[in-house]
Formats: sequence, C-alpha cells, structure tokens
Amino acid sequence: MARPVPLIEATDRGLACAAGGFTIDPWKPVDVSLVTHAHADHARPVAKVTYAAHSSIPLLRKRLGPDLELRGVDWGEPLAFGDTTVSFHPAGHVLGSAQIRVERLVDGPNGERAGETWVFTGDFKRDPDPSCEPFELVTCDTFITEATFALPVYRWQPGEVVAREIFDWWQLMKTSERPAVLFGYSLGKAQRVLAELVRFTDEPVYLHGAVYPLTELYREAGIHMLPTLPIDLADRKVDYRGRLIVAPPGASGSTWMRRFPNASTGFCSGWMRVRGNRRRRGYDRGFVLSDHADWPGLLRTIEQTGATRVLTTHGQSASLVRLLRERGVDAAELTTRYSADDSEADDAAQDAAADTVTAPPSADAPDQTVQP
Repeated sequence: MARPVPLIEATDRGLACAAGGFTIDPWKPVDVSLVTHAHADHARPVAKVTYAAHSSIPLLRKRLGPDLELRGVDWGEPLAFGDTTVSFHPAGHVLGSAQIRVERLVDGPNGERAGETWVFTGDFKRDPDPSCEPFELVTCDTFITEATFALPVYRWQPGEVVAREIFDWWQLMKTSERPAVLFGYSLGKAQRVLAELVRFTDEPVYLHGAVYPLTELYREAGIHMLPTLPIDLADRKVDYRGRLIVAPPGASGSTWMRRFPNASTGFCSGWMRVRGNRRRRGYDRGFVLSDHADWPGLLRTIEQTGATRVLTTHGQSASLVRLLRERGVDAAELTTRYSADDSEADDAAQDAAADTVTAPPSADAPDQTVQP
C-alpha cells in the first residue's frame, strides 16, 4: 500500500505542512511560520506572520527586529490551521523553546475518520534546567527529532555537578588572581550557567555585550540567576582578576580578549565530552554542559512517544536512523538547514560583535548580534 502524503515534509523553504498552510522554522520566505525557538538556525525573519511560545517572543523580538509580526501562543493551546490542529509544548532546550504538535483527521481504509499526530521537537533536552521550562513528553504517530548528540559517547552529568566544576575553577582563578573567561552560547547556555551557579555563590559575573541583553530578558521572565554586570572595555579602572566573565565563542581569540591578560579560558558545551576537543579549540578547561538531549535521553524519548515512525534532523542523524532500523523502527533522515549545534550560527553572529563592544548596552540599544 502506498504511504499517504506526509503531514510534514522537508522542502527548500523549511518543514512545510501543506494541510495546515504553514512552515516550521523556515529558512526562506513564507506566509506563516511556526518557530520552535530563538536560535539563529531556527528563527529567521522570513515570514509574514510568525507564531511562537509566549516566553520566546521577547527573545525573537530582540534577535529578529521590531517590525516582525509575532503572535504568542500558550503552552498546549489548540490552534486551527487549515485541516490541522496545532499546539506548542515545552522542549526544555532554552527559554521558550517548543515542540510543535500537528494533528489532522484522515480517512481510514473502511471510511472511518481517525487522527494522525506528528511532533517536531526542534532542539530539546530532558535534563533539569533552572533557566527554562522543563521538557514535556508528547505522544504521537510520527516523531521528528533532532540528533545533535546521537552517539553513545554523549552522556551528560547533572547540571549542578558541572556547575560545581565551573565554580571550583573560578575560585582557583581567584586564588591565582587571574580572570576566568568562560565561553558559551549567548542564548541559553550563558543563562543556564548563571542559573546553575546560584547554588554556590551570589557573586556578580561580568558579561560580554552580546550576552548581557539576552540575559536581561531572561531576568525579566523571572529566571533566577547570579547578578550580572556588562563589560565596559573603555573603563580601564575595572580589575577583572579573580572575576568570572561569560562570553560567546566568537570572542575567543579576538582583540576583545586583550582586556583580560593572563586569563584562564574555559568552554561550556556538549562537544567537550569528546577527548581532544578542548585542546583542538585552544581552551584551558572544557565543561560538558549541553542544551541538547544526550544519547540515553534521545532513545528514551523516542520510545516514550510511542511513535511508529521516526524522522531525524541534523547532527548524527545517519547513526540514529541506522540503530532504529536495526531495532525494527520505521526511521529515515530529513534534510534541513539546522546546524548540529548552535555554535555555527552563534559564532557567525558573535564574530561581528566581539570587536565592537566598548560600552554597556542600554535598554534601547540594538542587538549586537548579526542575523543571517
């Protein structure tokens, strides 16, 4: 029997749903987009109307500009699009990140009407994170999942364990009178670190100009984090020895780093789980903290959804599909333009910002990231 027309298809514009007349996380112009979260590889200013979870709207507004028509959606709120019903559910990736559930009624072989449900995860994680809404399991027939860290080597420790490692490194640098510069993605990773560290201290942390305004939006959303201060490179009176400084990866190796002589550098990412990545990237320390699901989390989630078909996007898609097929699961890859991690999109944005930040951004200052 021929397979029915897929409810969601990978097209040259994004993940399109013809039955609903919308595209999920599009990368080319469309009329209606549903956006999973505010990272640059998923959120682009290409739609006439964009729907997203309410808590993602301020971040999208900051990154995509004031003129975009954005419509906030409550978690679980059913929305009618054409022949489909859509709802947004927390993905646990960053603040406001959503899985998108799409349902339509289809004709059965005997003329009966039955529901068909698809879920697209966007980027997601299962681990507890004090900086964003926790992941919500959504059952479905077809599950479209990211596969960023879909290899057995990628297994995460609890966030508080990694935060303790970061804190101990910071204290060691304080004893050594050296700045501790921690690199992590400006949206999501930086704020998670600040929220995880609350367990150990209330000391303020200095932030790169690309990190500071996004962190303020998290704070306005009620996320409890360490107090933060924007870095003013023009102020030569500030002594950064013994201070923790959080910056995007694009600032590493730039002229911005001249303000922090004798600094110890660390990088916070799931990629640090692989031995040698820290040395290749030139950091003194590597901290394994990811905003994506690890290998056990991916497999557990796929099983718990009850999906009879699994489609994968970006990352280690081929490896995950091969394993699922060996286990008898109907699985295949989808070709998309999402990056294997936020580093590619974020680095491109931060490279342009790293050398330009000389004063603390004002509340009315434009975002210092460059959109693709």
